[in-house]
Amino acid sequence: MKQNVQYVGSRPKKEFTEFSWYITGFADGEGCFSVSFNRRAKLKTGIEVRPSFSIAQNKRSLQVLKDIHTYFGCGAIRFSKRDQMYRYEVRSIGDLERRIIPHFKKYPLRTSKARDFKIFTEVCELIHQSKHLNHDYLEQIIQKSYLMNESGTRRNTQEDLLKILAR
Repeated sequence: MKQNVQYVGSRPKKEFTEFSWYITGFADGEGCFSVSFNRRAKLKTGIEVRPSFSIAQNKRSLQVLKDIHTYFGCGAIRFSKRDQMYRYEVRSIGDLERRIIPHFKKYPLRTSKARDFKIFTEVCELIHQSKHLNHDYLEQIIQKSYLMNESGTRRNTQEDLLKILAR
C-alpha cells in the first residue's frame, strides 16, 4: 500500500498555490508596505532608510502569522506593547527583494495596496542599488515613500527630511 508522504517544509502544489493567494488576500486587508526614515548623524546623508513589509494580528491569530513566516522563510514575529499586537515583519532588503516582492508580483494585490506595493518595489530597487546613499536619489526615495500609506503616522515629516538633505 503506497502512502502519500509529505516531507517537512513541502506542500502539495495546489495547497501551496491556494495558500499563496491566501497570503496575498490577507496582506491586502491586514498588511503594510512601508518605508521609514531615521535621523543618523553618522551617515553621510544624515538619514537612514528602512523599508519593511508587515502584517499585524491579535494573539488569537498568531498561528496564521507563524504560517506566513514559515511560508516566506524570513523575517520575524514580534509583540508590540504599544498596540498589543503581534507583527510579522521583514526588513532585510535582500529578503524583500528575493522573497516578498516576487511573491506579490506573482500573486498580485487587488486593493489600493497594489499602488503602495508598486512604489515600495521602486524604492527597494533603488536601495538595493545603494542609491539611498546619494542625496539626489534619497530625495526621490523620500518623495516616493511619502506617497505610500497616506493615512499612516510618521515620526518625521517629508519637509523635515528634505531639510536635512539640503544641509
